[in-house]
Parts: sequence; structure tokens; C-alpha cells
Amino acid sequence: MEIERKFTVRSLPENLNAYACLIIEQAYLCVDPVIRIRRQDENYYLTYKGSGMLEREEYNLPLTAQAYRHLLPKADGNVIRKKRFRIPIEHPQFAAGYDPAADPASGGDKADLTIELDLFEAPFQNLVIAEVEFASREMAEAFVPPEWFLEDVTYDGRYHNSYLSRCRPQAL
Repeated sequence: MEIERKFTVRSLPENLNAYACLIIEQAYLCVDPVIRIRRQDENYYLTYKGSGMLEREEYNLPLTAQAYRHLLPKADGNVIRKKRFRIPIEHPQFAAGYDPAADPASGGDKADLTIELDLFEAPFQNLVIAEVEFASREMAEAFVPPEWFLEDVTYDGRYHNSYLSRCRPQAL
């Protein structure tokens, strides 16, 4: 189960290049349900995602580079290309009353969260999205985003990559 919130970004962290960066290319064979192929650096995947915004099923299966190249021309619409920076959140903040150590889904530990900051390439080169995955719905709903985040777009389907794959860049 993927439990994830998405945000637009007010400003980029100053030390962005200090964080691990993945080069991602992904395309969609179907958007209902979501069936995606992805190249992430030199790793390849076929992904199925169920319906939902905050919470949904997700299955990733490995692909070979040859299988990825075979499927890529069969994809519909835009191929999404982006750089993904993985930024650990050292001291995540939560709404009053929520204790991540008491959340059974967190394994009894304090929250270990990472921001996945996506900087998109053409045709969406002006788009920057931050995603954070959580161990439970309760943790996701209690999360207080960092100051450099702008708007919570978790429930706005226009910010899902599957939507971007079939829209015009000016649609955002």
C-alpha cells in the first residue's frame, strides 16, 4: 500500500546537490488502472497502481532494459522525465496528539521520513513536486509540512504523473 502526500514547493533547498539524485523516465501504458513503466537510473520497473489519491495499492515488478525499450513506444502520451532528490526529514513535525512511536504501522519507532523532490524536464520543466510517503494514513494526515512546501495537492489529480502523461503542459 502506498500512502503519500504531494505538495507544490515555495522554494528549493539551498544545498539540493548534497542529496542523492535519481534520474527517472516513465511512461504510461494505461491510466485506469495505472500501468506504468519506469527507468530509474539503470533499473527498470513495471508498476500497477490502484485507484485513490492519498492511499492506494502499488506493485512494482522488475523489467529488463530490453523489455523497457520494447514497451516504451507502446505508451500513450507524454513520457515523464525528472530528477528526483531524496531529502531525509531529520525531525518531522506532526499535529498535536499524534505520536509516531505509538503508531503500530511505524513499527514503534519515531517517523523516518524522506522528501522525494521531483524537478520535471520538458514539457513540464517549470513543475516541482515534493512527495512524502508514510507508514499509515494517520501519520500522513498528522504530518506538518516543512516551511518550504507551498500547497498540499494530494487530492488534486492534475499533479499525478498519470495525468501529466496525457495532458498539455499549459493545463497546470
